[in-house]
Amino acid sequence: MSPAVVVLLLFAGLSEAAGRVLPLAARRSGMPRTLVAALLLPAGLVEGVVFALWPLTAWSVAESVLSSPSPGTGLVWTPSMVAPLVLAAVLAFPLLGPLLHFLLFVGVGAGLVGPLAAASGLGWWSAAGCVAVAGTGLGLAVETVRRLVVRIGATEAQESIA
Repeated sequence: MSPAVVVLLLFAGLSEAAGRVLPLAARRSGMPRTLVAALLLPAGLVEGVVFALWPLTAWSVAESVLSSPSPGTGLVWTPSMVAPLVLAAVLAFPLLGPLLHFLLFVGVGAGLVGPLAAASGLGWWSAAGCVAVAGTGLGLAVETVRRLVVRIGATEAQESIA
């Protein structure tokens, strides 16, 4: 992965995390800015890693679908494929439109389908299914972790009040 792709993925992850953390900070007026920054940086790194794993996970799903070893070497992000992902992450802010955000992620996934189909030898629809399964699985895993972190944070906050 080139340094430009890594920077774009980290920026997309930070933007996606900001879209999730900043509205929470705005609702809780007494939240210290250092805590917001402490939440934002690791969350951005995690989101960036999840974005980086999307093509690899789609490739793994495609290989599990194929009966013989795939002729390609794998699927990786390129700067032209990451650019729409960065736009989708920037639009992650809830006030800017969750539907548009979702549609852009579908567009980014559709952009992964062609290279996956070419690299794996699968048909377009099979590759689309692999990308969708990979994206949904990663999304559900991250959402589960988010909810767990929020639940743990709420429990700790209630214990500190009591």
